[in-house]
Amino acid sequence: MKKFLHEFKEFIMRGNVVDLAVGVIIGAAFKAIVDSLVKDVVSPAIGIFAKQDFSSLVLRVRGVEIRYGAFITAVINFLIMAFVIFLLVKTINAIARIGKKKEEPKEEKPTTKKCTYCCSEIAIEATRCPHCTSLLEE
Repeated sequence: MKKFLHEFKEFIMRGNVVDLAVGVIIGAAFKAIVDSLVKDVVSPAIGIFAKQDFSSLVLRVRGVEIRYGAFITAVINFLIMAFVIFLLVKTINAIARIGKKKEEPKEEKPTTKKCTYCCSEIAIEATRCPHCTSLLEE
């Protein structure tokens, strides 16, 4: 039991879990803002074309109400939230890239050279060509 509690404490104190919890709380608060935006601004603006409150659009089939206006409002909410999250992640990634130093490509030393007599490619350390057996200059 003591080991289990210790593992749980490590899990909770890990940075990713705390960041996730903060993200969920902020996301819930932001969702309220987006809901208000769609309900109080976007739906009435679209409702101008429908000549009624957009979120209250209903299709009645055999006495059953299909609230397609509320569904479309939920889709608009989702799209706005997804777009804002996309922009947020894109911005965070751009900021993270700024802090990273670009690695300069390392120049690789050659491992082979050409024999001056037969033009064969040979190891750089070779003093004699294995193909033509010529003695190579240093």
